[in-house]
Amino acid sequence: IYGLHYGFTLVLLVLHPVCGDVSYSIPEEMKRGSVIGNIAKDLGLDLGRLSARKARIDTEDNNVQYCGLNLNTGDLIVQERIDREGLCARKASCVLKQELVLENPLELHRISIRVQDINDNSPQFKEDSLKIEIHESADKGARFLLDEAHDGDIGENTVQGYSLQQNDHFKLNVNIKDGGRKSCELVLDKELDREDKKEIMLLLTAFDGGSPQRSGTVVIHVTVLDANDNVPVFSQSVYKASLPENSPLDTLVITVSATDADEGVNGEITYEFDHVSGENSNTFNLNPRTGEVRVSGTIDYEKASVYEIQISAKDGLGLASYATLIIDITDVNDNAPVIYVKSLTNPIPENASPGTEVGIINVQDRDSDNNRQVRCSIQQNVPFKLVPSIKNYYSLVTTGQLDRELVSDYNITIIATDEGSPPLSSSKTVQLSVADINDNPPVFEEQSYSAYVSENNKPGSTLCSVTARDPDWRQNGTVIYSLLPGEVNGAPVSSYLSVNGDTGVIHAVRSFDYEQFRSFKVQVMARDNGSPPLSSNVTVSLFISDVNDNSPQILYPAPEGNSFMTELVPKAAHGGSLVSKVIAVDADSGQNAWLSYHIVKSTDPGLFTIGVHSGEIRTQRDISESDSMKQNLIVSVKDNGQPSLSATCSMYLLISDNLAEVPELKDISYDDKNSKLTSYLIIALVSVSTFFLTFIIIILGVRFCRRRKPRLLFDGAVAIPSAYLPPNYADVDGTGTLRSTYNYDAYLTTGSRTSDFKFVSSYNDNTLPADQTLRKSPSDFAEVFGDYSGSLEVGPECCIAALVVCFAFNVIESEYCRFSQRTRFYVSFTYSYIACVSFCVCLTLSMSSLFLFL
Repeated sequence: IYGLHYGFTLVLLVLHPVCGDVSYSIPEEMKRGSVIGNIAKDLGLDLGRLSARKARIDTEDNNVQYCGLNLNTGDLIVQERIDREGLCARKASCVLKQELVLENPLELHRISIRVQDINDNSPQFKEDSLKIEIHESADKGARFLLDEAHDGDIGENTVQGYSLQQNDHFKLNVNIKDGGRKSCELVLDKELDREDKKEIMLLLTAFDGGSPQRSGTVVIHVTVLDANDNVPVFSQSVYKASLPENSPLDTLVITVSATDADEGVNGEITYEFDHVSGENSNTFNLNPRTGEVRVSGTIDYEKASVYEIQISAKDGLGLASYATLIIDITDVNDNAPVIYVKSLTNPIPENASPGTEVGIINVQDRDSDNNRQVRCSIQQNVPFKLVPSIKNYYSLVTTGQLDRELVSDYNITIIATDEGSPPLSSSKTVQLSVADINDNPPVFEEQSYSAYVSENNKPGSTLCSVTARDPDWRQNGTVIYSLLPGEVNGAPVSSYLSVNGDTGVIHAVRSFDYEQFRSFKVQVMARDNGSPPLSSNVTVSLFISDVNDNSPQILYPAPEGNSFMTELVPKAAHGGSLVSKVIAVDADSGQNAWLSYHIVKSTDPGLFTIGVHSGEIRTQRDISESDSMKQNLIVSVKDNGQPSLSATCSMYLLISDNLAEVPELKDISYDDKNSKLTSYLIIALVSVSTFFLTFIIIILGVRFCRRRKPRLLFDGAVAIPSAYLPPNYADVDGTGTLRSTYNYDAYLTTGSRTSDFKFVSSYNDNTLPADQTLRKSPSDFAEVFGDYSGSLEVGPECCIAALVVCFAFNVIESEYCRFSQRTRFYVSFTYSYIACVSFCVCLTLSMSSLFLFL
């Protein structure tokens, strides 16, 4: 029967345009998994995003969830057994309210499911048999009210009529009461005769209007008695009472009363509830003698707001009358709001922008009216707030920028308070963690670092340590150190320093030399392991301190083993006269380059003295005839380092006014170097002469054969070389050493009987600076020669060639003038000879060209 009934039941889908809600109409007792309707299609939702938006079915009061959602098809399906009688009892309209909740963004759709009654309940009588006692004196047409049959269904499926078994004495009369209920009564159709029949058995059938039709029966046992012609009569047909919920036990609700005109047993009335449902059977208690209705169970407005109870009053012989008791339950603020966390994003990235939704909160209160109005709030010292959304939903959003380095966890207390009197409140704590983002670069503890190391350090020695801090977490806060690419004196910085990537300790890769460089700077980078990584740089300045590792170097007298340097001292020199000077330098700096001069050995210790800081050798007294002509001094030069380093040199002095007076020096043969140089000078002199003669003949021949365009007479420049100094010479002011702008020359002449001593003078006083050039403008010659371009090229070319040769001899003179006076004489003579020849040739050619032009 149930299968046939379901087969013919139609599922009606009704869409209501009110607030975008959707309503369905379904029969009760549908099987689990049955499809109610496609809610995704009905609401126009994107089927593919149901799962991503966490679509789900919630109930308004979080009771039994009768429906579910198929995320793949969008179908609304039956999840639990739906019994209309259990949900709505005798209510004409039974609506099951559900909610469809979607997130991102939050949407709420109300679903009203109208549960239709099916004929699944048969009419039932309170008892299996009804006992009626009728006096035989009852008149024809006497009516005897029978108990109603009750059917859990409503509408057409409830009791629609009664039928009585065919008999000789009674017929059945069906009446319609208020609310459409039908009751029946026996009508005496033929007088009773107790002596004829003492008891009569009748079968009463109640049937409903469902399809298929259901019915229930009861046996009526009629006992024929003597006359009891009065039935109890209630003072009211309907009793109404009001009762607050949570009323204590034994609270008096109302007192019902009925009267019977009979006397004795026929007038004794007994009260009882007539067909009370199982849920209400223990809620109230009726005193059968007094008619007092008292509370015997828990009164909860949220479970039932109205009670409707049938009360019967019977006399001693079974005559009864009926009345209806309606009890209205008033709401009391006895339910505190309940907070539900429907969705929560945890942890939250610290770069979440203000206004980001991190959770959805649902607050419900089972009370009604003002007792159900709820205010929701959170504490004020957190960067979050609650934003009211749909109905009783709130969005938990951020109000400011989060920073994990300041606060990594938040305990948010949500407080919900209703508007009852007195108000009730509840709270719930939500814990949120802040996820780290790599938003902090490493920061060095100092803005710059300085390291000091002595030269000649050991490779691998520790110089200094840099430290950077990163407040981020885990790999975002792990710092790695490295050197930025760069160069120091043309070499990569990695060939000088290295840094430990984990500790930031900087080591020396090689040994440093103060004389090469005294300081340099490198860039150290600190990088974290985040994605993308962040970094910062710091400058590390390395200062190299000097160590006394260089001995003094003597520039004069030249420390060459084959040289024969002799200074000539006049016999007439007085005490304190300057006779020579020792020149020395030290590649170190500071006190390591402070030089002091000392005579460690001399032929006559009392004749000469040397300046401790200047190196100047002077006479201590006037020279006498008894002094030895040849004096040999050994001079020691010491620096001021710890330990001190030194160098020595020998100085040869001749006390004489003329070299001719020194017979030992007249036959001194020059060394091989001077002899070779003299030969070279003679060969060069002959070659230059031959070259000039050949060049002049060729030029003259060419001039007379053809004419050429005019050229510049001279457009060249010759730089005069500077004095010779050692390549590692260092300038030190105030340390007793000599600047590079001075040079001292001492020489002997052998061309006459007189000897000349050359005292201290600037070597560059009579030389031409390197940046000065000899130039001749073409305009200077244009005024004289006009447009003629014949033989004016001979003069400049000859002059250029002559000056080139002169330059070469000047270099030779500067380089070898220290060895002997004779070599210097040869060089000077050759230089003068070539210059005169060049000048004469140039003048002759120029005059001849001018003559030809005129």
